[in-house]
Amino acid sequence: MVLSWIDWAIMAFFILASVAIGFYAKNKANEGLQGFFLGGRNLPWYLAGISMVATTFAADTPLAVSELVANHGISGNWLWWSFLAGGMLTTFFFARLWRRANIVTELEFIAIRYDGSAAHWLRNIKAVYLGIFMNSMVIGWVNLALNTLLIQFFGIPANQVWYFTAGAMLLAAAYSAVGGLLGVALADTLQFCIAMIGTLALSFLVVSSEEVGGITGLKETLPSSYFDFFPSLTSSDELGTTLTLSIGAFFSFAFVQWWASWYPGAEPGGGGYIAQRMMSAKDEQGALKATLMFQLAHYCLRPWPWILVGLAAVALYQPEFATTQFPQLEQVEVWKVSGVSLEEARIRLSDQIEETPELNKQLSFYYSPRTGYIQTMIDFLPTGLKGLLLVAFFSAYLSTISTQLNMGASFVVNDLILPNRGTQPSKQQVVYWSRVTTILLMIVGLAITTQLNSISGVWEFIMEAGAGLGMVLILRWYWWRINAWSEISALLAPFIGYSISHFVLAPSLGEAFISQKGTFLFTVVFTSITWVIVTLLTPAVSDVKLQSFVNRVQPMGAWKRFTQSGNSLTPLFMAWGGGVLLGYGALILIGKVILQEWGDALFALISCLVGFYFVRKWFKSEIEN
Repeated sequence: MVLSWIDWAIMAFFILASVAIGFYAKNKANEGLQGFFLGGRNLPWYLAGISMVATTFAADTPLAVSELVANHGISGNWLWWSFLAGGMLTTFFFARLWRRANIVTELEFIAIRYDGSAAHWLRNIKAVYLGIFMNSMVIGWVNLALNTLLIQFFGIPANQVWYFTAGAMLLAAAYSAVGGLLGVALADTLQFCIAMIGTLALSFLVVSSEEVGGITGLKETLPSSYFDFFPSLTSSDELGTTLTLSIGAFFSFAFVQWWASWYPGAEPGGGGYIAQRMMSAKDEQGALKATLMFQLAHYCLRPWPWILVGLAAVALYQPEFATTQFPQLEQVEVWKVSGVSLEEARIRLSDQIEETPELNKQLSFYYSPRTGYIQTMIDFLPTGLKGLLLVAFFSAYLSTISTQLNMGASFVVNDLILPNRGTQPSKQQVVYWSRVTTILLMIVGLAITTQLNSISGVWEFIMEAGAGLGMVLILRWYWWRINAWSEISALLAPFIGYSISHFVLAPSLGEAFISQKGTFLFTVVFTSITWVIVTLLTPAVSDVKLQSFVNRVQPMGAWKRFTQSGNSLTPLFMAWGGGVLLGYGALILIGKVILQEWGDALFALISCLVGFYFVRKWFKSEIEN
């Protein structure tokens, strides 16, 4: 792909702006732990909220959504839409508590909630597990997505793409190491605005193009099942295109996954960079507003440009719908079943591909639907906008990588190095360690990337490696009986459950067990039973420690032994229910308006208004009064 000087100028300006932001925030980062990792606890709520949204928009996200739409239609997004319920739970039940705790990292929570040697080891284990291992896995899959973009868009050879990825990581590490969280948050704001402008421009140009013919053209080209908001739980559609989910899969997405499974950016009860942004807000109200803004923007507003491009890519490049039909693809289907790779298929069809480039597009889409998003960029973006959208992708990439590096460094420094060090270091030493750790995590993340070859495989592993952990993370704020052993067992049990379900049960029970999400559901049940038994068999946290936690955080729930204040959770549940109704109502409303389905849009609007009423009523009673 040849870029014009305008495209290169746009990208150069963006890189310089990102570096300048890092130096602008340098003084705040030099103030010590809170300055480097929390921006001095002084971020405006909208800046903290935008930073949350920007971080969850990685280079892989539009590609992943495009793949979901190609495989399952719009309803395939329930894989991650289901997390909205957990996100609203975090908003109303936990955002103010995280800010009230007055800690630097989510792992420091362990020190104020539990006591004894178990608490010490839990904090060390999670610092390594989350700060190094899991952090590197996330960095790895984001790097893989960037590699896909660079290879397909620029034609960079696969054996050379690592040099460019390393350069992009170095840029992210540079401004996050210099400017700390404030530099990351300010860069996130710039990057998010650019990313949204770019993706909106692409969706408009692609959908309104002559080849697609607008929303009307899309609906005429694709079967109606592609536009269903809820999955079919029966069989395939009228053209034989499988757009279904198993009953077990939909059940796990809608009713289990959002509270049971740990996942970066959607941790039950908050955690990771979401907790970091809540703790960096000016006050409790700011933490609450930032988190609510994140839920609505992340789930309701931002995905629609990606979904529209995903639908258009199916109409343009999926062989059965594309304008030009190639009989060679029938042979490709046989090759694919026998294990022939995309590269080998291209070699075998090289003569035909040279004569008709359209064949190569359909071939690529047939093997990997996620490439359709990038192909639309190549086909429909004019000069200038190519550079803008590339910057949008780099923005999405950098916002995620910089956050992962800053958050990972906070775990290593605040929760691994400092608690195990005998003497108290100076602020200058802490900032120095934080910057060095940021660079070291960049190197580790790049090394891990070279060992990964499947983004979806990493997703699945992370989802099941935390299956069943979520309820402990929720209840530790609301039930005094949870102890450090509860978390340790819930952290380790999923790996045992994962091994049993995949290597013992799956081979015996067959494909149906896997397609019905049996492996995931088994791990959830196994982990839940394990941590409940461990909790009841191990000593409770001392009354002195629990009283200190209650005095500091003022939690509600099962704390009657330690507080005289009222602890009714009914208002919170009402607000949460209203938030869920508001979120899903807004999500469906925006989609139905775009698809010009006015009857369903009216129903979604009513749901939105009802949810908004309950949320606003709670805000007035709990925040303003």
